[in-house]
Amino acid sequence: MCPACLVQLDLSTAIMAVNKAKGQSSLALHKVIMVGSGGVGKSALTLQFMYDEFVEDYEPTKADSYRKPVVLDGEEVQIDILDTAGQEDYAAIRDNYFRSGEGFLCVFSITEQESFSATGELREQILRVKEDENIPFLLVGNKSDLEEKRQVSVDEAHNRAGQWGVSYVETSAKTRANVDKVFFDLMREIRARKMELNKENGKKKKNKSLGKRIRERCMIL
Repeated sequence: MCPACLVQLDLSTAIMAVNKAKGQSSLALHKVIMVGSGGVGKSALTLQFMYDEFVEDYEPTKADSYRKPVVLDGEEVQIDILDTAGQEDYAAIRDNYFRSGEGFLCVFSITEQESFSATGELREQILRVKEDENIPFLLVGNKSDLEEKRQVSVDEAHNRAGQWGVSYVETSAKTRANVDKVFFDLMREIRARKMELNKENGKKKKNKSLGKRIRERCMIL
């Protein structure tokens, strides 16, 4: 191939890459935060959703971020997933992660009662940081393929989710059971919450504008 053709090909490739980046940047972005104790399978769920692969060996996570375009109810959007550390060593920096999140997957292992107990403290921390009782939130019981080792009953988990007013779903990163479901369900909640907040902000602006017009018409006699 001639040098001029190679230059033109490289230029075309570069233009296509830029256009693709522009297209993705214009997509709605939903920011998901993975929370839970160490070893419950947050990273395994994330990698299964992102790459359709199961990672058997557990390596403690500090904080890993992932992003990809997906189709949500016929609309192309982007999901941004922050997989946070479950170890207590990183508890002090969780607030910063939580502030950036629009929705939370709170994961515990059905084979570990202690990890289930920890979800209460995590939810309290999230509500304190976000100052929003209606923040999109799903309670996720992972490792459902290990039924013979179950320590947390389905009823116990459902009762807690009911008290919080959130949904409860059991998953298996190994078999991929309900993996897509929890991410897409949470994105739907995030989208609905954004629409609700936009509507509330629109009403506030409208009321503020009306009040301003009334004040402008007032005259002191």
